[in-house]
Amino acid sequence: MFDAIRRAQGRSLDRAAYRADAAELRASGEVSGDVWKLERSQTFYESGDPAWEAFLAGDWDRVLAIFEDERDDIRAEAETYRRQGLRLRRLRVAEKPLTPYLQWEMHSHRIFVESGFDIRVIDADRIRRFETRAPVPELMVYGGRVLYEVRYDDRWAPAGAKRVDAPDLARSAADTIAGLYAEAEPFADFFAREVAARTPVHTGS
Repeated sequence: MFDAIRRAQGRSLDRAAYRADAAELRASGEVSGDVWKLERSQTFYESGDPAWEAFLAGDWDRVLAIFEDERDDIRAEAETYRRQGLRLRRLRVAEKPLTPYLQWEMHSHRIFVESGFDIRVIDADRIRRFETRAPVPELMVYGGRVLYEVRYDDRWAPAGAKRVDAPDLARSAADTIAGLYAEAEPFADFFAREVAARTPVHTGS
């Protein structure tokens, strides 16, 4: 199924066009129910993100403060999904030991979960059966009707997406991700065991 997504014909969108297209789809009423997000890469290029820049500077207190300041906006985003009849469910693949990026990202995800979003974490070993040829792609799947293969450049900076309007393929992707989600660990349990006790100590700049 993941190979079929890579081969599928679709409409290429740059980053701005992808974000606008997905927002229009969500607001259109054409899709409803679960929206699945599959996140596989263990690091992304977040240049310009204040929380990431603070992390690189060793200012962990600032990282946490920035994430906390985002809470109201994230709650508003969760409420928008609910009004639109959608439920975003994120499946985060994690390799161990956690990369610095993933450790940082998990603290952001904690705010998302506490603000009403559904996230689970699955060990990378549980998806190896799908990766005999390549890592599984980063995906957004809407209502079993539309999927986006999210794309990144060589640095893993966001580069847009390929939109695929193929209901059969979207349903297959949704079913596969849902099955993996059922195997995955609730985020709060993963965070308490693997992340909270390993939070970097701020040592100053």
